[in-house]
Amino acid sequence: MVRLPALCALLLLSACKPPASDEYVTRERIAGERTAPRTPIASPDTDGAVWARSTDGERLLYGKPGAAPYFALACEEGRIRYTRFAEADPDAKAVLALIGNGHVERLWIDAEEAEEAWVWRGRIAADDPRLEVLTGPRSVEATVPGAGSLKLNPSRLPGEFIGECAPPPTEQAAEADPA
Repeated sequence: MVRLPALCALLLLSACKPPASDEYVTRERIAGERTAPRTPIASPDTDGAVWARSTDGERLLYGKPGAAPYFALACEEGRIRYTRFAEADPDAKAVLALIGNGHVERLWIDAEEAEEAWVWRGRIAADDPRLEVLTGPRSVEATVPGAGSLKLNPSRLPGEFIGECAPPPTEQAAEADPA
């Protein structure tokens, strides 16, 4: 019995409230229609894909010889820039999942414009322990949502490349303790 009067009072109060704006009916849409993300691509066939240094030695490329690379590592002043060469939506953000060598890691990856196309790219300190997923002797699965799953065949080259990029321990200690 007490519930019925309380419910009626609540209905009366809600009926008295004015709309958020008197012109709410005439307002235009503030933002345009959202477009759907790209259609996901199939995972590439990586049989025969290998790791190799670029001709200038500045990058480590992963792909089939004579074809466009699937993945790349570059050293930028003590940081590793990782690139997944798959078309990305402009300004998209995602997570690169890496599974292998006894590790499961997630690294931030963003769509960046490179040579008139948007590709997936991220950066991480070369001495970050999460990169151990790439330095072991086994294959690694690298997945970006919508860009398929990429099997990175085993090689010692990623470990060597990352090790060369990381600052020597003496520099790290000097930076940590500015005496």
